[in-house]
Amino acid sequence: MSTSKIKTVVEEMVQPFLNSHGFELVDIEYVKEGSNYFLRIFVDKEGGIDIDDCGRISEYLSEQLDKNDPISDAYFLEVSSPGAERPLKKQEDVRKAIGKNVYITTYEPIGGAKEFEGLLLSFDGETAVVRAGKKEQEIPYSKVASARLAIVF
Repeated sequence: MSTSKIKTVVEEMVQPFLNSHGFELVDIEYVKEGSNYFLRIFVDKEGGIDIDDCGRISEYLSEQLDKNDPISDAYFLEVSSPGAERPLKKQEDVRKAIGKNVYITTYEPIGGAKEFEGLLLSFDGETAVVRAGKKEQEIPYSKVASARLAIVF
């Protein structure tokens, strides 16, 4: 089974449980590192998640995976928070990040740069406006390769 199919099947398995318990699915990864495969589920909720939340989700998903057995390879299941530099995968994630510091990379240069870090001032679904210092940069969402929250020291 392809990686994208595995991710889709796992999402379909875990999403009802997450929805009914107030969790948000941030991302799913199925990757090979060295000789081992890892199925990683990144979950969040208002106020953040803790180790007990991760344990409950892991137990539920482990039971579902054992029942349905969609992955033929041996793998390690990991459930965790997306961390302080949470990826912004969906437009709704970007909207929620308005007023926070972000790091955005683009597929092609905009104003001579492909990396932007600063305060996300606005996002209308088509254009994000990021302020770094005194400079504001408009970034078309269609050109965003990746986006995440950024910690400022």
